[in-house]
Amino acid sequence: MAERFDVVIVGGGSAGSVLANRLTDDPGTRVLVLEAGRPAHRWDVFVQMPAALAFPIGNRFYDWGYRSEPEPQLAGRRIYHARGKLLGGSSSINGMIFQRGNPLDYERWAAVPGLAGWDFAHCLPYFRRMEDCPAAVLDDPLRGRDGPLRLERGPADNVLFRAFLAAAEQAGYARIDDLNGIRQEGFGPFDRNISRGRRFGAVAAYLRPALHRPNLTVRTRALVHRVRFAGRRAVGVDYEVRGRLRRVEAGEVILCGGAINTPQLLQLSGVGPAAHLSGLGIDVVADLPGVGANLQDHLEVYIQHACRHPVSMQPYLKWRHRPWIAAAWLFGRTGPGATNHFEAGGFARSNDQVGYPNLMFHFLPIAIRYDGSAPAGAHGYQVHVGPMYSDARGTIRIASTDPHRHPLLRFDYLSTAQDRREWVEAIRVARHILGQPALAPFDAGETSPGPGCATDEQILAWVAGDAETALHPSCTCRMGTDPGSVVDPATMRVHDTDGLRVVDASVFPSIPNGNIFAPTMMVAERAADLIRGNTPLAPAAVDFYRHGATGGAAPIAVAAGRDASGDREEVDA
Repeated sequence: MAERFDVVIVGGGSAGSVLANRLTDDPGTRVLVLEAGRPAHRWDVFVQMPAALAFPIGNRFYDWGYRSEPEPQLAGRRIYHARGKLLGGSSSINGMIFQRGNPLDYERWAAVPGLAGWDFAHCLPYFRRMEDCPAAVLDDPLRGRDGPLRLERGPADNVLFRAFLAAAEQAGYARIDDLNGIRQEGFGPFDRNISRGRRFGAVAAYLRPALHRPNLTVRTRALVHRVRFAGRRAVGVDYEVRGRLRRVEAGEVILCGGAINTPQLLQLSGVGPAAHLSGLGIDVVADLPGVGANLQDHLEVYIQHACRHPVSMQPYLKWRHRPWIAAAWLFGRTGPGATNHFEAGGFARSNDQVGYPNLMFHFLPIAIRYDGSAPAGAHGYQVHVGPMYSDARGTIRIASTDPHRHPLLRFDYLSTAQDRREWVEAIRVARHILGQPALAPFDAGETSPGPGCATDEQILAWVAGDAETALHPSCTCRMGTDPGSVVDPATMRVHDTDGLRVVDASVFPSIPNGNIFAPTMMVAERAADLIRGNTPLAPAAVDFYRHGATGGAAPIAVAAGRDASGDREEVDA
């Protein structure tokens, strides 16, 4: 006989961890979490040490290693997409930046049919409920101080951080103490989910505190093949552990696999665009063309400069320093190993037509790529930048009925006139900041892309050959009540089905203007109340900055270019 649980959660990542905790608050609700990856061990240095974030990327033990199809506007390159292959999902391997997005992102959500209750006033109480931010001003109505997710603010005390923030002010941008506070537009230190020198992701905040509950079972290395239906009602799932197929019955199935795996599993289960599924021989349960559509992401480049003085973090890349770095972190949770490097940055508007920031900047006091590769020898620094609101839209489609085979990812980066225009603007705004007097004493010249990249066409050619994903795939099963939507925003149920819900970044109607970990956790917190039938937290009508309404300065004018069976005992979380 098949096992039976009240709720089966597919995916033990960011959203799945939140739901595992919140739903098992009710001791009468038996919950099973099925995670296709492995456990997240407390002793795993590559996960726990913030500065080691580059090591899991591309490692098959930590990373599912997705690649896009050849991107026509990116010189035919297949863009690598790292996704976490362990409990905590990508929150166990990401850059640990905690950025909510702009309040106006959620006003934008609320303009979608059926999403009036997802405006900032309704989302803010859930951001506050989840966070413990001791750096926030006491009694700040925008911040939380007693939630499960511990945050700290980047110290940004390296001399290059200080010079960059001063340069941003010289370029005309405000200095912001709290980029998740009343005003996002400007530059300052980032919040990050690090506590006492260790990563503090979804596992530490939500899953680990709930593992002792007798009504929660977590199984790792459990790959779900499909959701099983009786008519249109989800009644369980089939999953594989160590090559053996198992079946579990469920009162309800909640998909938390993320923006790539959730639409893949829905399509494998017969929920999605009917013509495509029928062509693969899959019986159609619900014809929902929006499953796998509306794919959005953030693309970014690194503008790198050589540094005149030996003040960057470059020496810490040398092997001879690593024993000391490891010892300082292991025995004191201090030193270079205790930082995620992304300690400061900011948000700006690239033109007068956008109402709030469409560019995000990360500054690093080192010249290095996300995978850990760096220019040989020299000291340097860099800015990560890219447009936050590309109007390019991609798709995710399964290519076969084999659940082990990755789906086809087509992002269609750089495919629209708006996207290309904002990319040129982004590079020019970044160069304007990096060219300010505060950085002049350190600036030994731009090394990437370099002074030979000056015209609009040259900039776009460089972006096409050099850009990488910021690892923010989302929006592939978007909430709404219009024909193209997939998920009911009032219940998180998949349209035209029963007993099946989706809670993860795939339900975003549009991508926020920053990292997506914090918005994903907020959605999961709010969804937990909707699923349990709890009275939602009361909306909080709190003022926030709107450009032009509170005396904000216009964006800096930038010259145009010259040319246009893992069972419970295995779960060491």
